[in-house]
Parts: sequence; structure tokens; C-alpha cells
Amino acid sequence: MSDCIHFILNGESVDADVPGTARLLDILREYFKLTGVKCGCGEGECGACAVLINGKLRNSCMVAMGSLEGCSVMTIEGYEKTEKFAVVEKAYGKAGAVQCGFCTPGMIMATEALLSKNPHPTDSEIREGLSGNLCRCTGYNMIVEAVMTAAKEGAGLW
Repeated sequence: MSDCIHFILNGESVDADVPGTARLLDILREYFKLTGVKCGCGEGECGACAVLINGKLRNSCMVAMGSLEGCSVMTIEGYEKTEKFAVVEKAYGKAGAVQCGFCTPGMIMATEALLSKNPHPTDSEIREGLSGNLCRCTGYNMIVEAVMTAAKEGAGLW
């Protein structure tokens, strides 16, 4: 059984005629063709599928579509159109924080969520803010450096 679920996706009003029990992750990838969200674990542990729902970081593999009625969802595809993304992207590149790229969209969404709450985080606050996102390539130090750089170079955006 399908429901017509109305929500805002990357700034645009959308309707999805999908089961309310469907995972947001699957609907983003299959229905809306937004493949920036990745299925890394399917259990809410890795952050590869992270999106912002009403400004809060959430793992889309753990979100039922029925809970989204009237909500605002931002994926990496929507975020990449912002001035903030340009700052974060440059900082990640400068720090060498991107290697295989699988975790990168989720890390960037976690970076946005962190900087929106705390525009001047300490090293330990960054590590805590990114703790829900797993990276198997970088060892995290370069990602922490990237967030520090984005916070400094994007001063006033967050």
C-alpha cells in the first residue's frame, strides 16, 4: 500500500507515492535518483546515508517515509548548490580529506550540521560531531583539519 507523502526535498516541494514504511535512503536513491546517499551499513551506524531533516543530521536508512510529511530534507545534491558547500568542498580538498569518496557526502552533511550548531568548534568537538560517520581511508585527522579550515574560512556563513 502506498501513501502520498508531501515534503520539501532540496528546497523543492515534492510528493512521493510510496509506502510509509519505505526507508528514506531507498526512496532518495531509487525514486528521486539522488545517489549521493550511500547504503554503507543499513543500520544507522556508518553515516554514509546522512541527510539533514529539518536541519538535523539523520541517517536516512533509519527514517521511514511516513515520518516525513511536511518535513524539509536536504541531501548532498541540494547542499552542493550552497555557498557553504563551496567553502566545505575547498577545505576538504585543501586538507586531502577525500580519498575513496564513499563516506564524503555523509561527512560533508555532518560538517554542515556541526558548523550550523557550533561555528567555531574545537578539535574534540569536531571529532564528537563527526563520530557517527565512519571513514575507512583517511584516519580522520585530515577530515578534522578540513572542518577546522571550513570553520575559519567560512566565518560568518554559519
